[in-house]
Amino acid sequence: MKWNELSVLTASEAVEAVSNIMMESGANGVAIEDSLDLENFKSDPFGEIIDVNEIEHIREGAKVMAYFPETIFLPEVLPTIKARIDELATFGLDLGKNEVNLSEVVESDWATAWKKYYHPVNISRYLTIVPDWQEYQPHSSDEHIITLDPGMAFGTGTHPTTRLTLQALEVVLRGGETVLDVGTGSGVLSIASKYLGAEEVYAYDLDEVAVRAAQENLALNPIAKDVHVSANNLLNGITIQADVIVANILADIIILMVADAYKNLKAEGSFIISGIIEDKVPLVLAEVQAHGFEVDQMFKQKDWYAFILKKKSEE
Repeated sequence: MKWNELSVLTASEAVEAVSNIMMESGANGVAIEDSLDLENFKSDPFGEIIDVNEIEHIREGAKVMAYFPETIFLPEVLPTIKARIDELATFGLDLGKNEVNLSEVVESDWATAWKKYYHPVNISRYLTIVPDWQEYQPHSSDEHIITLDPGMAFGTGTHPTTRLTLQALEVVLRGGETVLDVGTGSGVLSIASKYLGAEEVYAYDLDEVAVRAAQENLALNPIAKDVHVSANNLLNGITIQADVIVANILADIIILMVADAYKNLKAEGSFIISGIIEDKVPLVLAEVQAHGFEVDQMFKQKDWYAFILKKKSEE
């Protein structure tokens, strides 16, 4: 079968949003080359030792490659795809070069080649993300293995924002909590929450495409079999009272859910926000503080920030 490859040269921070647009437009699969992956390989103390200089890999920004069957007439949908990608800039996303290219490929050329770019990634002492086709032996009894299919392209743990969020979850989860995972994507945060002792986890994403991706990844991790996942627009209409609310999404989208997060969070609960690029920090902090939150802890990697927020104490 012939396939058409639609590739977009973009910035690392736009990878998940661009991938989501491709899948919603009818792509059967998405592969990603992200220059950030090379940094993770350099800093990863576990797993296979990799000489990044020997890897044929993008060195700046990121490349999203989506594969459409020949039955989809791309010239008809391409203008809409381009317009939706351009619109991401209005949410504060850096789109990098934002170059779109179309080419024809044979299925065997893409079905497995992209897998060579994914290796086990140690997030912390307790959490390691492993592609579902690789064998991996834990280095200690405390190490939890999160199995993901990166081909689903909804967040694989390699981006700094995901790493920061996972580290924040380790700080706040002690066991028995109810967690709301808003914008779940791959489901990685829900899976980690279960490993870290959460009792009930509710995962939400905007559309059924993302929900299906999360469900398939949850199925790869038996501990997450009872995670409740469904399509929902942020926390609109949600009345569950949570010990932890976690959102690793765009800064401008976080702002839209702050008021609902305050209503859904228990008095002593934690609101974890991530996906915040440095120049958006003042805007986000002003919004959360205006709605009754205060910063409990801050996490930073390169230009990315995550925060653990608490409700302001009444004095």
